[in-house]
Amino acid sequence: MITIDDVLKEVEKYNPEEIPMVKKAYEVANNAHKKQKRESGEPYIIHPLHVCMNLTRFKADGASLCAGLLHDVVEDTKYTIKYIKKEFGDEIAHLVDGVTKINNLHYTKDEATNANIRRLINSLNDDVRIIIIKLCDRLHNMETLEYKAPEKRIRSANETLMIFVPLAYLIGAFSLKCSLEDLCLIYLDKESYDVISEKRKIIEKDYKKSIEIVSKEIEKILKKNKIKYTYRVKILNIYHIYQKLNKGYKLNDIHDLVNFKIIIDDNYDPYQVLGLIHRLYTPMNQKFKDYIACPKTNMYRSLHTTVFGPDNRLIQFQIKTKTMDDINTIGLAAYWEFYGGEGKEKMQQELKLNYQFFNTMREINDVIESDSDFIERVKREVFSNNIYVYTLSGDIIELPMGATVIDFAYKLHTDLGNHLYKAYINGKEVKLSHKLNNKDRILILTKEKAHPKETWLSHAITLSARRKIKDYLRSVN
Repeated sequence: MITIDDVLKEVEKYNPEEIPMVKKAYEVANNAHKKQKRESGEPYIIHPLHVCMNLTRFKADGASLCAGLLHDVVEDTKYTIKYIKKEFGDEIAHLVDGVTKINNLHYTKDEATNANIRRLINSLNDDVRIIIIKLCDRLHNMETLEYKAPEKRIRSANETLMIFVPLAYLIGAFSLKCSLEDLCLIYLDKESYDVISEKRKIIEKDYKKSIEIVSKEIEKILKKNKIKYTYRVKILNIYHIYQKLNKGYKLNDIHDLVNFKIIIDDNYDPYQVLGLIHRLYTPMNQKFKDYIACPKTNMYRSLHTTVFGPDNRLIQFQIKTKTMDDINTIGLAAYWEFYGGEGKEKMQQELKLNYQFFNTMREINDVIESDSDFIERVKREVFSNNIYVYTLSGDIIELPMGATVIDFAYKLHTDLGNHLYKAYINGKEVKLSHKLNNKDRILILTKEKAHPKETWLSHAITLSARRKIKDYLRSVN
């Protein structure tokens, strides 16, 4: 059973000056929850300890660690935010308040759920640490979901898959995303989970010899070129395989089923390593992706190449620097380690400057009043299977599935949409109502006399584009 000493040992490794405050937070939380039990029968304090331990894996700052320990104190005990502020200061009180659910005294159960989800999503505007704490909270709740009633398990798993998994992906917390997905599948399709779990064990055994050969060959060529590196071998997580199989893929046709991650020091060149790998193994040209030149919209950066390895087994190599790997694995949470005490400001700045979903969600919040409508719109435009298209200069633009040329133009700039005249996709002229596909390269032409028409509302699906069209039409009437 986890103890506060276990947590403090981890804190001491990277942030020993915060130990007195973390101890104090534990003492308050332990006293507040002393008469409470988890549904497993364990003392309730075990849960906040697990949340705090999860946060130490990201090298979280002292305020976040304390908030992790105190996150249920206001919600489930007699303690108040006023008390937390008095004892721990404004910052910790702010984080605890952010992860505390709204009292449902004046709401139905569904209304309270929607209000709390909206509040959580909107915390991104102010402090992304609230989302990270909540994800660590949700992870432990999912790990102990077996003690809940069957209907609660299903409800929690669905909510996690619909809300928390997309949030983890959007902020780049890939390791959390994968863990949550697999835990959800246990309760939503246990039979498939068990079957795929066994298949992964077989894959691991079948690939063992090939991976040993690859490891030795990679070591030889990288050492010869004096490149310092580490590596990890990973099989796709169970839920990802489940999705692929449901799309009709056969297991042997999944090109990234087994991936060999090469992590080099920041002063080495990933493209040099790519060239060395292609000397060893024949690549599948159509499976090469350069996410360094064109990062994903959650700032994932890496070179991906799938090759024919030993015994003609497909192996995907992912080549990245240490900094890239940290961001690819835990996302914005990596900024705690990168920037120390400035981590919280840096992650918030990065979120606002470079993460496209941020402005989309903020605009949806500004326009939509109803909590349930807000959540449905966010699911449709931000949490759904989005498409990724390119400007002529190579910038990646993220849009919801079904988006048209009109949505694209307004995503770039209001004036582009308001003077949209013609569009070319992959060199061919298309109608303005044309639905975009993944990887389309789009050229927008404008003309001063061209303006939005009311019929455009039948083709624009994003809230932003529709609002801007309506604004223009109102301005000329």
